[in-house]
This record gives sequence, structure tokens and C-alpha cells, in this order.
Amino acid sequence: MLAPRRIILAALAIAFFLLSANYSWRRMSHRPNWTSSLSDRRARLWETLRSLLEQYAPDGPQPTLRGGVGLPRFNAISETARENHIANADEIRLPMQVAHDGFVQAIRDLNVDRAYIPGTVGIVSSAGGSYLPTFMVSLLLLRQTGSDLPVELFMKDSSEYEPHVCEVILPPLGVKCVVLSEILAGQDDAHPIEGFQIKSFAMLFSSFEKFLWLDADCVPLHNPAALLRSEPFISTGLVTWPDFWANTAAPVYFDISRQPAPPSTTRQATEAGILLLSKETHFLTLLLAVYYNYYGPEYYYPLLGQGAPGAGDKDTFLHAATALNNKLYSVSEAVVDLGNVTPWNPDTAVNAGYIQTDPIQDYNLTSHGKWRVQNSTVSKPPRAFFVHAGDPEFNPGKSLLGDKLRGFDGQPTRLWTHPPKAMERIGYDVERKFWEATMQVACTMELAFETWKSKTGLCDDVQAHWKAVFENPEKGAPNSTAG
Repeated sequence: MLAPRRIILAALAIAFFLLSANYSWRRMSHRPNWTSSLSDRRARLWETLRSLLEQYAPDGPQPTLRGGVGLPRFNAISETARENHIANADEIRLPMQVAHDGFVQAIRDLNVDRAYIPGTVGIVSSAGGSYLPTFMVSLLLLRQTGSDLPVELFMKDSSEYEPHVCEVILPPLGVKCVVLSEILAGQDDAHPIEGFQIKSFAMLFSSFEKFLWLDADCVPLHNPAALLRSEPFISTGLVTWPDFWANTAAPVYFDISRQPAPPSTTRQATEAGILLLSKETHFLTLLLAVYYNYYGPEYYYPLLGQGAPGAGDKDTFLHAATALNNKLYSVSEAVVDLGNVTPWNPDTAVNAGYIQTDPIQDYNLTSHGKWRVQNSTVSKPPRAFFVHAGDPEFNPGKSLLGDKLRGFDGQPTRLWTHPPKAMERIGYDVERKFWEATMQVACTMELAFETWKSKTGLCDDVQAHWKAVFENPEKGAPNSTAG
């Protein structure tokens, strides 16, 4: 008779095989029409865009931060003045405005093939190196929702491309690896595209007309296909999700982009790990977001964040849309921390991730004048739709099996038990699902990833945590509604 852990492993291996085989059969009608002309259109678009990026480079000194905005939580009720921490705002205003004006006018006049296949729908992400195992866990969880949307996974360059993963493991699960540097031929090494900058370029050069962007550590709890064919996406073509923080763009940015600064209560900062976008309606938004990211580290990240947490690409998409007067929908329901309760305060959790809301249900409330961020009693909260599992990521080769998996008594514990209302909105034991997928990846692909080649015992470590937590009747699942 097999030991319990061996039974679990055998079941996981069989499940992985069946998931791959089932998806391979179902995906045929959803496979994008990869044509040779797509690479030509990408090349022409990049050639034109690169010329415009260089032609309209910000001319003048870089923004200089004086202090920072700190940790300003979003408040939808009480208006506060927008802070300025750009010490040389008067010096940069005109030269950056001239460059911004020139680029916006140029893309409005642009006549170039768009590098996507009309009518296609999919999911876009980026991952390489240590993020690739995290993506694999997220992918298995995505497929468990019943989603058969094709996925394009962008990698910065050939150093991140892993042939076995990209050519053997991922294709049966509906994923195509795309090496960004092969599209951006001739890119100047003195101006590398990396880190936060990759996202906007991956979106622009993906083959899909409409897509859901997911960071490698963002996981849908339900099949996301409905989001791409429902309001608010249908009427706007761009849906963003909120961060915890207020929108902290500097006043001078709004002068540069020639748009009125919105009240602080209008919308919070963006948490851009999740994004819905239609290139049919927001192609110019993407081009301007690329501009903001191309010159992000030196110019636009300081302007849009002013030292706020998570500064980077996150607000470039929202501000690009509003600068062009394009429609968008910002999910209003507040992002919610997931974590463990601290022993000294039962109302406080040690953050280990967070949940984001179903935009369809959120829109059904706001379109009827019900704004829970202003009055939480107008309705029960919409269901949770995504988990951003970034602290720690579900990658046993990275920092997953660290201090956060030890409770305050030093024993193995769950990551997500608090707050109770958030657990109820999720509707099922989602952490158990995450660990099942993590064990599946760790125990069937332990030798697959380059960043795991020097690791040993990953499968054993994950199994040990599983046994200590999920096979321990004293560590029950948090209360949740049936889902």
C-alpha cells in the first residue's frame, strides 16, 4: 500500500498529465493565427516607434525628488491637496512638455501596421529566471478555473529563454514564449529595456487584440474569459485595479501632459499586476505608456510616484489613457490584505498577499451609484476574483519556505487566514489549491528550471510543509462560504 504522501504525488502527476492533454485538445479552436506577417508588422512598428522615442526624448534635466510622499492611503471621502516633491519642477516643465506634446502628436498622426492579429483574445505575462517557476504555479491554477485562453509569456532576452520549459512543458498548456529582444532588434544597449519597462512593451507586441495582463504571481480565482466580453471592459477597453495608496503623481506631470489634475478622491494609484486592455481602442494609450516606461527610471517614474510604494510602471497606463482622453474603468472596491493575525492585535494581519475584486460586480454597483469606498453599507462587497501572491511568491526555490511560513510559535502555519471577511469573499480554501499546485511543480519539474539546478530537496521541503499544515487536523481551513 502506498504511503499517503506518495498517493498525493501520484495523484498530482496524473492530474498534471490530464490537464495538459485536456487543454491540448480544447485549445485548437482558440489557437492564435501565428502568421509570418506578424513578425514583419512587429518589425515595422518597432522601427517607427524607436525613431519617435528618440526624436521626442525629454530634453533637459531629470526630475529631482525632494523627500517623498511616504505611505498615503487612498481616501475616497476626504479631499487632500496633491503634494509636490519635485525640487526642480519649474526647470523641467517646459522641456518635458515640448517633448510630450511632440510624441503625442506624432502617434496621433501615425500610420503604421498594428502588431496584433484582429479578433484574437488571450492572456499576456512576463517571467524569466526565478520568476519562471512562480509563473508555472500560477498557470496551473489558471487552467484549473477552466480557462483555455492562450497565453503569451514574454522574456527579456535569450538569457531568460529556457528551451525545455518553453518547447516541451508550456506548449501543451497553451503557452507560447516570446523573446522581447528578438522583436526590439537594434535596441541601444545604452538604453536597456528591463524590469518594470518590459510590461508595456510585452503588451504592445503581443499578438492579441484583447488581453488580460497577469503578473507571474497573480492568479484568477475564476475563469477570466467572461471579463473580456462583459462590462465594464466592453465600453471602455481598459480596466485597472487599485493599489492601497493614493494617486501621487506630481502636479507638474499634469502640466507636462496637458490634463487637469484629478481630485485625490477620484481614484487611487493602480496595482498593475492585473490589467484588461483592447488594442483596438487603446493602441495609442499603449504607445504613450511605452513612452512613459522607456523614459521611466530617469523621468516618469519619479514624476508619477514621487517615492510612493511600488513606484514603476504601475500608473503609466492609467495616466497615458487620461492624457489622451481615452475611456477607462478603475475598479473602485478596495484591495484587501491577506495574511496571518498577529498575537498582539487580532485585527491586524502580517501581509502575505492581497485580493482584487470582480470588475463586473464592481461595475454593477458603481453604475447604479453605489460606491462602497464611500459608504460600505450600500451593498455587500463583490466577490474576490484575483489573488496577488507576491509576499512570498509561490516558488519553493526562492523565498517561499521562509519565516512567514512559521507562526509566532515557530511552527509551520498557513499564510492566509485573515481577515475573515476577505476569506469569505474568496469562497473556498484557496491556499490549499496554491500548495497543491506548488507541490505539483516542485515534485514533477524539480530539474526543469535553470534557477533550480543548484537547489536540492525542494519537493521534500514542500511535502513537509504540506504534511505539517494540510494533513494536520489541528490546523483547519479558515471559514469561507461555498464557492
